[in-house]
Amino acid sequence: MSEFNHQTIIITGAAGNLGAAVAQTFAAAGANIVLVDIDEERLLQTQRSLPAGTESLIIPTNLIDPQSVSAMVSKARGKFGQIDILANIAGGFTMGPLIHETADRDWDFMMNLNVRSVFNCCRAVIPAMLENGGGKIINISARAAREGKAKMGPYCASKAAVITLTETLSAENRESDINVNCILPGTIDTPRNREDMPDADHSKWVPPQALADVIRFLASDAARCVTGAAIPVYGKS
Repeated sequence: MSEFNHQTIIITGAAGNLGAAVAQTFAAAGANIVLVDIDEERLLQTQRSLPAGTESLIIPTNLIDPQSVSAMVSKARGKFGQIDILANIAGGFTMGPLIHETADRDWDFMMNLNVRSVFNCCRAVIPAMLENGGGKIINISARAAREGKAKMGPYCASKAAVITLTETLSAENRESDINVNCILPGTIDTPRNREDMPDADHSKWVPPQALADVIRFLASDAARCVTGAAIPVYGKS
């Protein structure tokens, strides 16, 4: 029997490189896969990449809209009955101006993309996990959460907020057997990052599969005593 047989995982950001790697990893381990993103066509591409026989569902969702997120969770439960794992992969990065030159829309964009999406999904999923008697939640922060950088203020602040939110969720739910952790990736080796940084040493970056392996560990019974952690995954840099 595969490790995650009869378990259901919701993966946000499933249209992206890391989301797809996470989906493939858990599908290979026998899980039911709920693929969530705003881009339906790319969700279909991820779904087609899963091993034959995988039970999966795609749900295009606006993660910034609480009603859209609530409807997504209801559809997932309607299909698979319960939610065992939530992997909040959705997020993003933009450079910006100096803080005193930052427009409201640029601040809000980073906060919504990286923090509100996590908040909305956890708020919608935790009641289902409480009803089921437990679950695992894995959030994505970033190395940049640990130290502010010039012209990266909204991004650094949003990822730091993910750590604090993770710690709070863990403190609130650990007695209910809901483990909540986050990982702090360094630069992820994706086609977009290679395009943006062609002269960097890509061999020092973090492959998406390496992050997927850490997420799999945190979702497994081996990590049953790990909660409230912010785990660095920096690669060789």
